[in-house]
Amino acid sequence: MEQKKKSRTTDDRGITLFDRIAPMYGLFFKYQTRRYKSDLEKVKQEFPLPVYPTALDVGCGTGALCFVLHNAGWKITGAEPSRGMLGVATKRLAKKEIPLVRADVLTGLPFPDHSFDVSLASFVAHGLNAQQRIAMYQEMNRVAKGYVILIDYNQNRSFITDMAETLEGGDYFNFIKQIEPELKEVFDQVDIIPTGSRSSWYVCRAIS
Repeated sequence: MEQKKKSRTTDDRGITLFDRIAPMYGLFFKYQTRRYKSDLEKVKQEFPLPVYPTALDVGCGTGALCFVLHNAGWKITGAEPSRGMLGVATKRLAKKEIPLVRADVLTGLPFPDHSFDVSLASFVAHGLNAQQRIAMYQEMNRVAKGYVILIDYNQNRSFITDMAETLEGGDYFNFIKQIEPELKEVFDQVDIIPTGSRSSWYVCRAIS
């Protein structure tokens, strides 16, 4: 199961879809950590990432990526707009010294410019429309001084993924067509590293 997708939909109590389904995603925490650990090893073989960087996980969800990067020696901070997801992450990361903040990349992150060596977002971008994605890339670039990394789907589709994304909404089908040219409009250097049959790490050099 891939990391969660961000939805802007809320009910009349201000509860988002991901507040409601956060407990279910928490059940897949160990699976997600195994996937991220495997992906990180693949990326390190292809791209010279900083050894012990400061990093921000934008839309950290249950905290699985934070968990893996922390164990790899990264000084990681998690930012998440969903109260439900942040609650799951707080419990899962209780024994780790990982700062977690409630923040939405689309309304502005509470960090000064160039606060982190790296900013990352995992399976967030494909749930946003094109205008929102550009805003996310720009805000992630603002807080990063080294790299902006998107972990998300690539162009390899499957029937199950297509069906799931159709039911959940979002902009998945346009995203997989536009992700590479979109990123190259914002960043001068974009390296695409496949990490699974339908996922890649998009490693972008931050622009000052």
